[in-house]
Amino acid sequence: MADPAMSVTPYWELTFDADGDPDTGRRDRLLAEVVDRGVEDLVVFSHGWNSDRSGATRLYSHFFAPFPELAPTARLGYVGVVWPSMRFSDEPIPDFPRAVAAEMPPRPVLDKDTRHALLETFPGRATVIDQLARMLDQQPRDEAALEEFGRLVRLLVEVVPPGPQAWFAADTLAEGVPQDEPEILAGPAAAVCEEFAQVLAGLESPQGAQEFTIPNPWDGAHELLRQGTYYAMKRRAGTVGERGLGRVVGQLAEVAPNMRVHLVGHSFGGRLVSFALRGLPEGVRTVKSVTLLQGAFSHYAFATRLPHDARAGGVLQGQQNRVDGPLVCCFSSHDSALGTLYPLASRMAGDAQGVAAFGIGRMLGDKWGAMGHDGVQAVPGTVSLRLADALKKLPVKGCVNVDAAAVVRRGGPPAGAHSDICHRELARLVLAAGRIQ
Repeated sequence: MADPAMSVTPYWELTFDADGDPDTGRRDRLLAEVVDRGVEDLVVFSHGWNSDRSGATRLYSHFFAPFPELAPTARLGYVGVVWPSMRFSDEPIPDFPRAVAAEMPPRPVLDKDTRHALLETFPGRATVIDQLARMLDQQPRDEAALEEFGRLVRLLVEVVPPGPQAWFAADTLAEGVPQDEPEILAGPAAAVCEEFAQVLAGLESPQGAQEFTIPNPWDGAHELLRQGTYYAMKRRAGTVGERGLGRVVGQLAEVAPNMRVHLVGHSFGGRLVSFALRGLPEGVRTVKSVTLLQGAFSHYAFATRLPHDARAGGVLQGQQNRVDGPLVCCFSSHDSALGTLYPLASRMAGDAQGVAAFGIGRMLGDKWGAMGHDGVQAVPGTVSLRLADALKKLPVKGCVNVDAAAVVRRGGPPAGAHSDICHRELARLVLAAGRIQ
């Protein structure tokens, strides 16, 4: 019988800390029980921004619920990955109870739940967080205050974990080309806040409406804080995937060499499960499918060469070949978080154009685009399908882009449909990618 908090059984939880070290008790329980339970196909799902375990568990229970009915004869097992991330509490998740996505004070005030999440995510930074919250509440009307706010955001997120990843977790690497920090943290904070405020005002206005009010730059400051934490969590997702989940999948291959593993990730969780491929021990071929749901990392992450820079390639170039099956990337034009805010925040220092100068329309094909907005790019042989067609016949190998806009479409600003992933059709897609019946 399923755990009361979970819709399926058998279900295990894998918990990792910020350095990718697992809760050994939970890991050892999975390794000990997965064979005894006769699991043939193990679906491993990683969340994106969630401030606590309960939010992740609700997501997994909701997403996994259709699986037993859709694959009644399969010997399925389920794993929920829990890692220390956070989600700004003013980003409601479609179909979650009102208690989970409660009414929040209007931006730019920092609500108590988000403040608590920041304190848990950035231990030892309570004084900085208090200062940030106070400034968002008071909104001083001078440029120097916005510059001070930018300095505090940088101070909050600048702690760098040990290891090879750049502090801001770039998804492209260049031989001999310096990887600078994001312009949103290196450039003049006041200008960036004003530009973010302009874009947010555009996202929140009815299409075609004329706006005559000047956007509040402190709305942009709130977004600057969100994006600062975004870089820290993006970096952490890669660390947990490579040093944590990849190694555990290798250990699973040792105890259950014939079990098929299927990795699923939402938002930063897509980055986490993709980096797990890089962390797989040599020779492990048990990962039979990867499904990325609104992946919040560069659409060039798997590219060998970037179209705009022949010296650079994706940080995960070639890793799709570690999958003994397809790597399926779902995207949606209704995802405002990835279609607009992601490319805004992903530009590097030294980029000549300002944030607002791009305009929303120009971002759609921009070099800083995200997987969850337009799919895998610059990987030869990638197949592109609509969701309905993918559910009829899905390639058994290689990268596959799936336009899921027909179902991933609900959600308000600023994130849009970014978290609208709990759909029966997407559950079917995971099963189809893994050839699970």
